[in-house]
Amino acid sequence: MDIAIPSQLDEVTRLLAGQPLLALALAALFVSILGGLLRAPLPLLGGFIKGLGNLGLLAAFLLTLAQFARFNTGFDLDIPQLGMERQSVEGRETRVPMARDGHFWITAKINGVERDFLVDTGATLTALAPATADAAHIEPPSVRRSVAMRTANGTVAADLVTIDEMRFGNIVARDLDALVAPGLGEQNVIGMNFLSRLASWRVEGRTLILVPNHPQPDAEV
Repeated sequence: MDIAIPSQLDEVTRLLAGQPLLALALAALFVSILGGLLRAPLPLLGGFIKGLGNLGLLAAFLLTLAQFARFNTGFDLDIPQLGMERQSVEGRETRVPMARDGHFWITAKINGVERDFLVDTGATLTALAPATADAAHIEPPSVRRSVAMRTANGTVAADLVTIDEMRFGNIVARDLDALVAPGLGEQNVIGMNFLSRLASWRVEGRTLILVPNHPQPDAEV
């Protein structure tokens, strides 16, 4: 009789490697149960181990809440997105895997400041959160150009600004028009005015593939 346990363990290992929060929660649960079993013969040690397990469970819960808040409300707690695959460069292409929320997120440097961006093919222009614009020292021109922008909270006035440089993967865009609007909260968006500058872009399965006209050295972002 064939035993498939090794292959099943390998599948479980791969699953947990791609789901670090689940791995953290399971490890914390195991430690908490172990501590509970040890409390009778070794009260001090058992209580200490159980406390560690409970802290791990609390950490997993809080990190899960942080990711949910980021993906569903745009509220950014500046906590690393555990388990989110990063974009990579393969040949002339920058490849961006789909996140668990069903969207494509790109980590880019704006005038040297690193921020996350949601790729939105329904957005005409790239948009920056006010905090991102401030950090990247992007200010409206002396003669302000404002446009009306529709958001989930209604129509708001947005300033039209220029990004000196946006860089990620093997892609660099300079003098890129963008909007800065308070209605965005903490969310940054890459719009069609950026995508239209590329030689091509496409989605294959769960991967966004971006091909620049002039590939640059990998920005390691």
